[in-house]
Amino acid sequence: MSSIAEIFSESQLRELQQDRPTPLYFRLYSLLKHAILDGTIGNGAQMPTEQQLAETFGVSRITAKRAMDELAAEELVQRRRGRGTHVTYEYTPKPVRAPLVGMLQEIESMARHSEVKVLECKKQTPPARIRELLGLPDGDKALHLVRVRSRDGQPFGHYESWSAGLGKPVSKRDFARFTRLEIFRKQGLKLTHVTQTISAVAADENLAASLQTEVGAPLISLVRHSFITVAKREQLVDYLQVFYHPDRFQYQMDLEIDKA
Repeated sequence: MSSIAEIFSESQLRELQQDRPTPLYFRLYSLLKHAILDGTIGNGAQMPTEQQLAETFGVSRITAKRAMDELAAEELVQRRRGRGTHVTYEYTPKPVRAPLVGMLQEIESMARHSEVKVLECKKQTPPARIRELLGLPDGDKALHLVRVRSRDGQPFGHYESWSAGLGKPVSKRDFARFTRLEIFRKQGLKLTHVTQTISAVAADENLAASLQTEVGAPLISLVRHSFITVAKREQLVDYLQVFYHPDRFQYQMDLEIDKA
């Protein structure tokens, strides 16, 4: 498939060349994966070589190899010495959904490929609205965490969260070394459902200072509710609000065909 670039729009190809928090190999992998999952690149089609991918998309061969390795790890392609790489995924039109596992993997990937500064990590009484969402009695405390994530010295996200159900003590150092999802797993919190709401807001003085932008500048706002299941009932255990600098962050969902 020497003309693989022809199946992508100019904006998709330009996206690979832009400076984003997401690693370049992951963006190339996501681009190819989406084309395989929606049937644009059909089952049995031969994929370009790593060198061809590198030349076509203007990336290094190492980047191309890692993207192909990710596709192979998910059994979307099969690599055979002397025969090349072929698509093994059979597209069938079914309802589309966003798998939770895949979304959480992307969140962790972004966390591992950026720097974090933990501004606050303390158990305290949440505001009434948050306390009500978490189902906490009056006076109960939750972990209040405030962080700023950066890439190459440029802050792109201001994160503030309230977490319930963390029985063991945690510190700023823990959140500087591990992702929140890793800490949740270590404490036995298994997320079963996540909802997200995305909107736009203007930066106040605090956010403008954290994200190195001007007061009133537009920001992407994301609110994430994370649930666990207890006795067949969902229970909110984490409320997260993130503000992203739009010039340094782009939120992209990679939807998969439901295989069930």
